Amino acid sequence: MRSVLTLLTVLGMSVSATAADWAQFRGPTGQGIAQAKNVPVRWSGTENVVWKAELPGVAWSSPAVAGDRIYLTNAVQEGDDEFSLRAVCVEAGDGSVVWDREVFRQQGDVQIHRKNSHASPTPVVADGFVYVHFGPHGTACLNLAGELQWKNDELSYSPVHGNGGSPALFEDLLVICCDGGDQQYVVGIERETGRIRWKTPRDTDPKKGFSFSTPLIITVDGQAQAICPGSDAVFAYEPRTGKEIWRVRYPDGYSVVPRPVFSQGLVFVCTGYNRPSLLAIDPNGEGDITETNVKWEVDRGVPHNPSILAVGGEVYFVSDGGVASCVDAATGEVHWTERLGGKFSASPVYAEGKVFFQDEAGTCTVVKAGTEFEVLAENQWADEGARTFASFAVLDGTLFLRSETHLYRIGN
Repeated sequence: MRSVLTLLTVLGMSVSATAADWAQFRGPTGQGIAQAKNVPVRWSGTENVVWKAELPGVAWSSPAVAGDRIYLTNAVQEGDDEFSLRAVCVEAGDGSVVWDREVFRQQGDVQIHRKNSHASPTPVVADGFVYVHFGPHGTACLNLAGELQWKNDELSYSPVHGNGGSPALFEDLLVICCDGGDQQYVVGIERETGRIRWKTPRDTDPKKGFSFSTPLIITVDGQAQAICPGSDAVFAYEPRTGKEIWRVRYPDGYSVVPRPVFSQGLVFVCTGYNRPSLLAIDPNGEGDITETNVKWEVDRGVPHNPSILAVGGEVYFVSDGGVASCVDAATGEVHWTERLGGKFSASPVYAEGKVFFQDEAGTCTVVKAGTEFEVLAENQWADEGARTFASFAVLDGTLFLRSETHLYRIGN
């Protein structure tokens, strides 16, 4: 780990992320729920497109938006086995690039899945700084002018299929899941220095250890919990120290991608490949709570990759194969299951009583939230043949969308 600069507040640039921003993976709460108003419902490749900006390289990180700037990571190939891993800032008003900085250089052959990229984790923007993560290839902090503050390259593990999970912010720490084929652990990295404050090995012995989930920080009876799904089990850790609070086992589950959500007093977790289940867990407990605190389980139509969505008394999700479902949050009772078509990797979002499901080919199906299935719109926006794996950023009157080749701003 190389410390480059001491973290200093940049005059005129130190702004905390607000509820009006979309400053991390899945927005203000990390759960895909937007408070935005006047969100576009209908668009096409030309209709309601405010601007369209070309992005070089291939990356699946979703847009993080704070103030009038959009922050992304990117990976630009510069040789057979060499990638420039970059942080990018884009002007939200017109799509112009404000700055584009190389943060790490990745060299050598890296096993990567055809549906992954070398820059899949989404940045976190907070208090005038941008935190970027490239799995075991490095984690870094930049200020809003794109000036490097620190770099950490100590998170060593074997990244089967590439990197995936994004950092989660808790007080003065970044909490990151590091689940490789060789070792699995969770770390707390100091936001100010980049130093590792704690590192907790996962107490499991999975057949396939690699997973790609993003932690979710929740509060239960006044106690903070970092919910960290991995292979074979989901763990809750005390985020200040890394001490385990509880776990729920799901033996042989691996390559867990979806970020958990928390609603109605329950934590909802997907169990990964090969046959995913959706578990509803009461997080009030200690130790192994598998037999006592799993309130219900659904095993049909559960996603491998898209995260789920919990709004009010309902839970919404879409399988990778395009089957969308709505179930009761308290009981798991299925309200509806409908085939949308297409293949899905992006996580759905909720805004103004609507659920937005974005498929891999650029088609977004907008569904009325509720226990009766009703399609409100179907929109095709991406360039033909351009893959679309990143998730939405949602702000007042605006959707920011990333395809394999471009970044879009959609507005009414």
